[in-house]
Amino acid sequence: MLFMSLADTSHNRSLVTDFVVQFGTDSVGPGVFKFPIHVLGEGAQELIFSGLQECPPREGFRLFEGDGLLIGAIDEPAGENLSEQGHQLYRRLLQLAEGRRLVRVWNYVPRINEPDATGLENYRAFCRGRSLAFEERLGGGYEGHLPAASAVGGVDGRLAVVFAATRAMPVHTENPEQVPAYEYPAEHGPRAPSFARATRVEEAGRRYVFVSGTAAIKGHATIAPGDLAGQIVCTLDNLRIISRACGLDERLGEPLGEGSRAGEGWQRHFKIYLRHAADYPEAARALGAALFKPTDHVTWLQSDICRAALLIEIEATLVAPV
Repeated sequence: MLFMSLADTSHNRSLVTDFVVQFGTDSVGPGVFKFPIHVLGEGAQELIFSGLQECPPREGFRLFEGDGLLIGAIDEPAGENLSEQGHQLYRRLLQLAEGRRLVRVWNYVPRINEPDATGLENYRAFCRGRSLAFEERLGGGYEGHLPAASAVGGVDGRLAVVFAATRAMPVHTENPEQVPAYEYPAEHGPRAPSFARATRVEEAGRRYVFVSGTAAIKGHATIAPGDLAGQIVCTLDNLRIISRACGLDERLGEPLGEGSRAGEGWQRHFKIYLRHAADYPEAARALGAALFKPTDHVTWLQSDICRAALLIEIEATLVAPV
């Protein structure tokens, strides 16, 4: 299974716990979810959401709740029709999130760039089913309610999704130099991807900024196809732009200097997906110099990305006390 808990907490629903995700194949401890995706470097464990209680599972999802937060995770065998499977999975997800607002979704799609039985790329098939579920649940104008999200390659034969929802009202943000994903033209698939470039929200005494998977795209075109250095430059530029759009200047929560309160208190979590493991040393040098700070939590993963010409994708989650 893509998600695996080594502890059965069904008799201890009142226990306060953390939602911890472990990447790679190492053994894990009680209550940790495991993604057997290949890890590059260190930082194989991620903790973003804490102080939760595990709830009885519903609709195939394991659920964790705390104050206004609801976290759900599902891992199921991937069928031949990812469009219909994604449609049904998101219908269940949106039903579970009823009364809350989705703020972040992580999607792990098997063989994401390969064609399905009809010849449609698996990512595009998944996007079709996902968007239909949003449209059915939220009606016309659903695009204004879409959360931050990412969709990358997962483990062969498994489809997995993790979501976070809040009772508080989020603010969804777009990159002014990119066409909103939900407005992509038909050349990118029969239904456009369903996500916002970033989402901000205050819940349970914390501020969250969720920056979606970000890559070398301007307008809706891929920049520097097959060129890692060029894609890193473009991706960093997009991160600076979305950071400004979220009210964080260009620094994604990095303190601006002694005595400045801009970005003060932010915990920064990054995940970097690389198509080719051999690109890790070059990418690590470039991002170590241009983006990361010693206090950041950084996880490097080898994974296919939603467009076959993309070599790198970066996502960020920022957390700070209110």
